[in-house]
Amino acid sequence: MKKIIAVFDGYRISKSTLAYAEEFAYTTDAHLVGVFMDEAAFRNPKPARAAEAKPKAGVDPDKGKNEMAFKKFEESCNKAKIQFSVRRDKALNLLDLKHESMFADLLIISEQEIAARYKQKSPSRFIKELLTDVQCPVMIVPSVYKPIDKVTLLYDGAPSSLYAIQMFSYLFDDYNEIPVEVFVVKDRTDWNLRLPDNTLMREFIKRHYPKASYKVVKGDAEEQITGYLRNHQENEMVVLGAYRRSELSRWFKSSMADVLMSELDTPLFIAHNK
Repeated sequence: MKKIIAVFDGYRISKSTLAYAEEFAYTTDAHLVGVFMDEAAFRNPKPARAAEAKPKAGVDPDKGKNEMAFKKFEESCNKAKIQFSVRRDKALNLLDLKHESMFADLLIISEQEIAARYKQKSPSRFIKELLTDVQCPVMIVPSVYKPIDKVTLLYDGAPSSLYAIQMFSYLFDDYNEIPVEVFVVKDRTDWNLRLPDNTLMREFIKRHYPKASYKVVKGDAEEQITGYLRNHQENEMVVLGAYRRSELSRWFKSSMADVLMSELDTPLFIAHNK
């Protein structure tokens, strides 16, 4: 059984994150862990000092909001008939979340909800800090849930992009009935439109997604990808590789993922090899 972490604001649960998390947990037969972060963790991703992490004495005016969020999560998971557990520690910070990601198969979080609440540009500082050192694949979901009806695999021939596609196929092997497209952008100077490692890549994709289609274009990767995806009517999931700043892939540096988060309103599956 897989383990999926869903990250929530401890005071206001994201309906979108919950809906996507329940769908993925049910589809993949996973155990869902609801992690409820203290709001201070979103404003300041750095861990607080021990003295600051301790709750202040007296009545917590937001305790009722906490309880409502926990109860809503539990009731919804029970209704969806999925196995679940809850993390509800006020001292929980970003380092704790990264550490638990070592023992998870997927982490789901809504970028829009956090950025909107604290008036930060997307992606927020919290998301950037999380993605640079998270230890499992991450699903960034939009603020409004829509059923996924297509998967787009971004591929540039680098190990990082192939790793993301591999991780997605292992986690979501039940999604092979949804249309899948492999999207490639090649340099304008490249004379052919073949995939990088064409034979090997097509052989791999055929084993996981036998009905997959392919699209190869030329030009600037950022322009071609965002322009192509922005014009789609489908609610597609986009799969892309490395986020780490040290990544050498010519496509999937942190800026590529940042652009997609800021310009697209669609789920992003992000994974990087270590």
